[in-house]
Amino acid sequence: MILVFGSINIDLVARVTSIPLPGETVLSPGYETLFGGKGANQAIAAARVSLPGRVAIAACVGDDVFGRSASDNLIRNGVVADFVASSTKPTGCAFITVDERGENAITVASGANASLTEARALGFEADDSTVAVFQMEVPFHASLRVAQRVRATGGRVIWNLAPAPPHFPARDLSNLIDATDIFIVNEHEAIAAARILGCETADFQVAGAYLAESGCICVVTAGARGAFAFHPDGRCETIEAKRIHPIDTTGAGDTFVGILANGIDEALPFRTALKRACHGASLACLAHGAQAGMPTREQLTCAS
Repeated sequence: MILVFGSINIDLVARVTSIPLPGETVLSPGYETLFGGKGANQAIAAARVSLPGRVAIAACVGDDVFGRSASDNLIRNGVVADFVASSTKPTGCAFITVDERGENAITVASGANASLTEARALGFEADDSTVAVFQMEVPFHASLRVAQRVRATGGRVIWNLAPAPPHFPARDLSNLIDATDIFIVNEHEAIAAARILGCETADFQVAGAYLAESGCICVVTAGARGAFAFHPDGRCETIEAKRIHPIDTTGAGDTFVGILANGIDEALPFRTALKRACHGASLACLAHGAQAGMPTREQLTCAS
């Protein structure tokens, strides 16, 4: 069983010719209202390729139209929403600009996500078959306590350090890695995390290998170059990404995390799980919005 402990947002998406620089204003002909949040995205990505009832989310939404529609969307996509709470704060919202190349810039207003506590996961019966997934859009120490509880039962923890905090204490990062089996970062996050822990490098491969020395598998996603998995024993596995012409890269990283969690849950060989996650992330770039392009189990099988 997969438990995602994380955020639920509504995405307001504007298409632009170029992402604005600081102090610059650009015009867009309109905007779309879409479902998002890294927690919801990763849960839905996992649910679409999992057997029914295998993915649950612990999260918090506002008592508002956005919150109710986001919860309904999770259920429609096969995610167990029994551990989603209602808050007096408004549902989280992300403001996203997407340029003509499919690149994006995102600002997140946390809202109800900031109210999430470890109590939301207490009703989930974690055991040695649990795969728990975490990100950085909800309170860190609540996530850490849930991760430590899952590890104590023999379950496995996947932690995606995104969005990376601008000022993350070394002690907190060390505790995070100690509670994690698979640590997922992009190139920039890998370098930043390694520097926090004392490794001054501008090379993401050096950073990934250094982070893996702490005892976890460090997976670095590198966009069109694919993914690199650094193991504590010094091995590195590389998976090439499919060649595509991206429409929108929003949600590609979350798709990778969700599909990798599914592969771990189904006890696939790790390299196979990585390959499926890379293929799924590529497919997710072929539609607008974070969730629209996330593949189903059948689509992922056909693409592999």
